[in-house]
Order: sequence, then structure tokens, then C-alpha cells
Amino acid sequence: MNIDKKTKIVALITLVIGFILGALFFSGIGSDKQEQTTEVSAKAEVWTCSMHPQIRQPEPGDCPICGMDLIPLESDTDAADPDAISMSESAMIIAGISTYKVGNTDGIKEIAMNGKIEVNEKTLYSQSSHIPGRIERILVSFVGEYVKKGEVVAYVYSPELASAQQELLEAYSVKDIQPQLLESVKMKLKNWKVSDATINKIISTGKKQDQFPIYADVSGYIIKKNVELGDYLEKGQTLYEVADLSKVWVLFEIYESDLGLIKKGNTVNYTIASFPGETFSGTISFIDPFINPTTRVARARIEVPNKGLKFKPEMFVSGTVKTKVDSKKSTISVPKTAVMWTGKRSIVYIKNESVKGISFKLREVTLGPLVGNEYIIEEGLEIGEEIVANGTFNVDAAAQLAGKPSMMNREGGKTTTGKNDGGTKMVMSDAKKVVLKEDKTAISTEAKKSLQPLYKNYFDFKDALTKDDFDTAKKALLDFEKSLAKINMSVVKGEAHNVWMNYEAALKKQISGSSNLKDIKAVRMHFEPISNVMIAMTKAFNPLNESTYVQFCPMANNDKGANWLSKENKVVNPYFGASMLKCGEVKETIK
Repeated sequence: MNIDKKTKIVALITLVIGFILGALFFSGIGSDKQEQTTEVSAKAEVWTCSMHPQIRQPEPGDCPICGMDLIPLESDTDAADPDAISMSESAMIIAGISTYKVGNTDGIKEIAMNGKIEVNEKTLYSQSSHIPGRIERILVSFVGEYVKKGEVVAYVYSPELASAQQELLEAYSVKDIQPQLLESVKMKLKNWKVSDATINKIISTGKKQDQFPIYADVSGYIIKKNVELGDYLEKGQTLYEVADLSKVWVLFEIYESDLGLIKKGNTVNYTIASFPGETFSGTISFIDPFINPTTRVARARIEVPNKGLKFKPEMFVSGTVKTKVDSKKSTISVPKTAVMWTGKRSIVYIKNESVKGISFKLREVTLGPLVGNEYIIEEGLEIGEEIVANGTFNVDAAAQLAGKPSMMNREGGKTTTGKNDGGTKMVMSDAKKVVLKEDKTAISTEAKKSLQPLYKNYFDFKDALTKDDFDTAKKALLDFEKSLAKINMSVVKGEAHNVWMNYEAALKKQISGSSNLKDIKAVRMHFEPISNVMIAMTKAFNPLNESTYVQFCPMANNDKGANWLSKENKVVNPYFGASMLKCGEVKETIK
């Protein structure tokens, strides 16, 4: 009995100890698992949008706001360089990032040109009539017909020639008395290109000719016919235009960007669609000294022989010319997809590999000419360095969001999305800050009505900028100025009157000189400060009977970001127009 009791006590103690040890053991495992899970979660990638950094998703996809591809946002705490952005190999693949090792180029640029075959203007000739009168017979029937020098091309009846022939016969009858008169009449007929043989025939027969022939002065092909049977001709009037096609011109169009590279004497290889498989070549003999103001191109000329009339005017031609690029310091080149530029700066991203992984760092470069699909690099890179060739924008966006130096932020630091948390807007005018209150201020229905034309002109102004329509945008801005001048300030009373006076003064400063604007870029510079005033006024007075939307583009205003007011929720960018039409987001709704 005692033995059984002792045995039960020992078994119970053993069981309790087992529970305690088990709890401690499994608790440690659970803790380890939790730590591992936390560590894995910490290392999980976050995907965001370069234009809308508030978007955070655990997997790649499209931005729900603008539809752009999301980019990876990773922690850079382990990066070797604090200015570099780290990225895993899997993230590089998903973001479409590939690299290129910098190397030399021969500096030979192959320029493609288009053109056509045209008549050699040196051989153009206008066949004119030396006889005034009516065409009785015409022997040139159609354009393209060949005429030979000395061939009769038309017969003309001329009242003046009929009178001159009568004078000739009368002068001949008194030649012994007045020989000078006969010579004078003969000279008159010769000025009309009446031959000596014809004059002698008239004298010998004593009969006048009713019709006189017009002879071809040169041989060639008719390219334009100006008269028909029965037409009355003035002396010197053109019958037709003729060209010698034994030599023709090949005229190529040269864009302004290529004019500095193409020189007289360059050899051009070209093909013609009518002769597949054949390649022709020629030397540039002349380049236009001016630019066509409509097409913005100059033309380069090649003169070629046209044996058998193989080349027909107006045939289309495609050609290439190889030219040596004059580089100042080096012949290093990179793909043009590797370069991002803001107009003032050109940047690339350098790839670095270390034990801590792969990172990319921004570097400014000095660009030379564009050679095919590659830029010559004058300064900033060394042979053998590896740069981002494709996906540069994705790397730059990731750097921007991580607070690293980027195209839009040279010094680095966290970027802002353009949100204004205060109750006022700051409008820049003449380098002075004008504070405009956005606090709600009541105005009468009559005052709201007086503001409607101003808003209409503003929205017309905005819509024209989205379409890159300079003329319409300028007209809308001038109409905006007129509407502002017509607003009756007496209907805005009390405290609202003082608020309105501030808005009016700010708008007048921004629209001053608008009549002298010459291009769409200058017009857009006025739009941003005007928009700030209109947004502040809309929040304060609430004069519209519909919701309006404050929209924001982070790349406008020299990458500082800019707002505008829209009646539609859909983003249509007025700062960049067709080049970045959907760039931006809705920041606020004014109901």
C-alpha cells in the first residue's frame, strides 16, 4: 500500500516536470518561428508607384490611380553607399532592368534620309510665243510628249502680222525711193522670229500668210502645258514648259538636328522602291542654305545621269549617309535609353556590386551628339563601367521614393506629393510671396454669378493646354483677362470684399503681358500661379454649382510640382499636354 502511494507520487512529479520542460522547449521553438517569420516579413518587397508614393502593395502590378507599372521599394539600410539604391536580382527582372558595359565607339553615325527624284532645274525651259495672236493649230498634245528643237509646235493667226506683211509689200514697191523703209519693215518681222526665207517668199509671191509657225527652241519633255487650241496669245506668253531628263536630281530631306553632320561631298547610298534589290550611290553636290519654314528641313542634292530615262521624277528614295562625329574629348558611347535628361542635366545610373548586393547610384554626364541609337559621352563615364541601359526610369523612381539623389531631386531627401496641410496657398509673383486665404467666406448669389465667366475662361484655358493648342490657349487667357476686368466688385461685400481684392490683385499680376506671349511654353508659365489663385478662391467662395477637383503633377514647375483645377475627376495634364497627358493625380475634391 505504501509502495503504491510512493510510486504514484513519483509518477506525478515526473509528469509535472515533463510538462514544464515541454512548455519551455516548444515555447522556444515557437519564439524562433515567430522571429523567423518577422525576419522574412521584414525582408518582403513592397511595390509602389513613382508618381503616387502613397500606394503600397506586396506584389508587382499597375498603379490603381494612373496605371503605371509599380516599382520595388526596398530598404537600403545595408547599402554600402548611402546615396545608392539597392535592388535584388528578382526585383531587377520584374522591373525590366538591364545593364550595359561602357565601351568605345568609332564615332561613325549613319543617318537615314528620305527624298525623291525631281527634275533638274538647270534644264528647265519655258517655250514662249514671239507672235501675238490666236492659236489656229497646236501640235503639242499632252504632258510628257517629247519635242525636238526646231520642230513646229503651233500655228498662230496674228492681225499684227497681217498688217506687217501689207507694210512689207508696200515698202517693197517703193524700195528704190525709200530703201530704209523696206529694211525697217523686215526688221520688224524678224523681231517676231519670221525667217528671211518666209519674208522673201511673201515678197516674191506678193501674197500674205494667214498663219505663222512657232518653232521649239529646245529639245525635251513637256512637263506643263499652258494653252489650248483657240487661245489668244500675248507676245512672250508661255505655251508650255519643257525639261531635259537626261540628268535628274535626287533631293534628300535633312532634319535640323543632322545638318551639322552632313556635308557637301558626302557619299549617299540610296534605294528606290521601283528597283528592288538595287542600290545606287551619289555625292552630295549642294545643300540648301536655308530651312523650309513649314517642314523645318533642308534639302541635299545629288545630280545623277538618267540613261534610258530609268529614273522618273517624283519617285520616292530612301538613303543613308555615314559621317564622322566630331567628339571633343572621347569616343565613349552609351545607349540613348540609358540617359535621362531634364533639359539642364543628363544622368545615368552606375551599377555597383559588393558583398552586400547590387546597388545603383546616379551620376551626371555631359552628352555629345546622338550617333544612331547611342549618345557620345563627353564627360562623366569611364570605359568598363556598367550602367543601367533599360529600366532607368524605374531605378530613378525607386531612388526618389527612397530619398536618394535622383533626376528630380539632386541632393536626395524624401520627396513630397504636393499636399498642402495648411490653410493658405503661397502664390509666387515678381519674386514675392502673396498669401491667399482659403478659409470659407460667404458671398452673395449675385457675386457668385459674376464669377462664372472667369471660371469658364479658366477651364477653356486649361483644356487648350491639354491639347497643346497655343492659339486657343492664348485667346482663353486674354478672355480671362477681360472677364476679370468686367467683374463688378460692388456685389462682393463685407469681409469677402477684402478677400476678393487680394485674389484680383494676384490674378492681375499673373496675366500682365499675356498679349505678348509667343509660344505654348510661355503660356504654361502663367497657368500655374493662376491655378493656385483659382483653387484658393474656389475653396473660399465656393462659387460653382458642381464639384471641382484639385489635381497635381509632381513633374511640373521644374520638378517642384504644380496644381490645377478641373471639372472632371479624370486627370488630363495641362502642363505637358500630349507628351504626359495622364501624369498626375486628384489631390482634393471641392464639393
